[in-house]
Amino acid sequence: MSYELDAEEGEILERFEQDALHSPPGVAQEMDLSRQAAGNTLAEWREVTLRVTEQEYMLAHTRAAAEGVPCPTLLAGIIHKYLSGRLVEKG
Repeated sequence: MSYELDAEEGEILERFEQDALHSPPGVAQEMDLSRQAAGNTLAEWREVTLRVTEQEYMLAHTRAAAEGVPCPTLLAGIIHKYLSGRLVEKG
């Protein structure tokens, strides 16, 4: 079975073969969140109720949407980073 590449696919293949493809900005952060999520699937979970202001709620959902992750995943990642000492204030 042969497959004919269209112009876009041919360009992508050519760039791949020339090692000219690069990851988009922020992919390292997304990979980190994905690794954390994968590691957490084996962890024992506890449910937590968290009360936040309406503004904080909207900001969290907006940021989660921008990162492409569910809001609970984003918040769990923030808590994990803080507790592990990897979340630091900008000076």
